[in-house]
Amino acid sequence: MAEQANLEHPQRIEPEMVLIRAGEFLMGADTGTDDSPIHEVYIDVFHIDKFEVTNAQYLDFCGDTGWRLPEFWGMEVFHSTLDFPNHPVVGVSWSDAKAYGEWAGKRLPTEAEWEYAARGALIGMIYPHGDTIDPSLANYRWSGIGGTVPVGSYPPNGFGLHDMAGNVVEWVADCYSADYYKISPLRNPEGPEKGKLRVIRGGGWHSGPSCNRAHFRNALPANWKDFAVGFRCARDHR
Repeated sequence: MAEQANLEHPQRIEPEMVLIRAGEFLMGADTGTDDSPIHEVYIDVFHIDKFEVTNAQYLDFCGDTGWRLPEFWGMEVFHSTLDFPNHPVVGVSWSDAKAYGEWAGKRLPTEAEWEYAARGALIGMIYPHGDTIDPSLANYRWSGIGGTVPVGSYPPNGFGLHDMAGNVVEWVADCYSADYYKISPLRNPEGPEKGKLRVIRGGGWHSGPSCNRAHFRNALPANWKDFAVGFRCARDHR
């Protein structure tokens, strides 16, 4: 499934965005934890990347701006080399992801935009493809792959987006608060104004099934760099 280092250099995947139409959805779950309570949210129309940002795309940004390379660059064990151009970039902080988005004329999606997109218009389901997940649908711990795979290797969700569960966990724009859903506004919530942590969404190759649920939330320090965390970008509709 993955490109073979030093043997195969497939045509690189170029950035592609999907228009997500405005609408309402039920965000969160009644788990009694930080993704509670379920609450109605309205999201304006926006665009979001069809795929996670790849190694090749991120390297273009570094070359054009002189930005630092990913933390694990050159390490084949994390598929963090140009021998794996279409694998999602890892080893980037929230600030790195934000800077890439600005360079590309985009931004990080809000947490609410991300979940709205991840659900793919499914109502009451907990995964991007329905109520269950299995290794045919996503690259997660039970898939047994032990690393990233090229973006788009698995079926898209109902909005045509790939890897909204699995492959890499994704940075989003919001600061994190465990209690935010209790006060979240109805329209286009952007998270709390302040916070020590930034939200990450979507499970990755190293995550179990529960962390791949569309409503699952987690957070990391903004300067954290991880072998299973990457990102995708969004853009306002204009």
